[in-house]
Amino acid sequence: MRESRPFVSLATDFGGAYTAICAGVVYTIAPGANVLVLSDEITPFGVREGAMLLRQALPYLPVGVHVGIVDPGVGTPRLPVAVETGRGDVLVGPDNGLLVPAAARLGGVVRAHALENPAYRLPGVSTSFHGRDIFSPAAGHIATGLDVAELGPAVEPLPLEVPSPVVRDGELTVPVLYTDRFGSLVLGGEPADLAAAFGPLPHGTPLEVAWTAPAPGSARITFEETFGGVSPGTPLAWIDSSGWLGLAVNQESAAEVLGLAGVETVTFRRPRENLTVGNGPLT
Repeated sequence: MRESRPFVSLATDFGGAYTAICAGVVYTIAPGANVLVLSDEITPFGVREGAMLLRQALPYLPVGVHVGIVDPGVGTPRLPVAVETGRGDVLVGPDNGLLVPAAARLGGVVRAHALENPAYRLPGVSTSFHGRDIFSPAAGHIATGLDVAELGPAVEPLPLEVPSPVVRDGELTVPVLYTDRFGSLVLGGEPADLAAAFGPLPHGTPLEVAWTAPAPGSARITFEETFGGVSPGTPLAWIDSSGWLGLAVNQESAAEVLGLAGVETVTFRRPRENLTVGNGPLT
């Protein structure tokens, strides 16, 4: 590591207590490390959400060992891995796509190794708490200078499975990456996708957003620079701080106001008449 004092971050869907246990394991192995809990509040089982958090946050953290744990497949044949990046960081977590978007932002994957060497695990490995028994010990040992090749055989990490945007003339369909704590939807589309579908899109331009499942609905919105571009309670689309397209309601929850809970994809179009907001008439 480049830092004189090793830096380790933890991002989990565990909540505070289980994440603190993981931090304790790291400290036990690497007592000189600076350990930061980046988040223990990722939505349970939200692999996409965790991946986007790591992608957004890690470029702003010191070079170090970054543990990401959102692991619905814990105890199954999915691999635990350590991924070394071009910037010099090592990302530790399950091989379910969680780590790959962040690795791409950190100079790409240089090499990856499975965490199979029992010397760098806790003596007893449970089937349900690999964060404590496998990931945190590996992170602690890497922070003390262990080469990732000592952890196990080389592997090719799995990509994150996210549908690509579908661009047509005057229409853009994008996946929902996750819903944040404000009820805003972060979407798998970028400014270039908007431009490809609509051409130049000045702030204030009206659009229609529509969805079909779990229940069909649509709403008229405007494309804005920020939430304050519309009055409270008004829906909008904007580009968030990570460069993703987002769908929000100013000072309210878009998921609740528009009825977007469980929606997996949305489509933006030029506006039409007689739209609905969620399952009710547009006013």
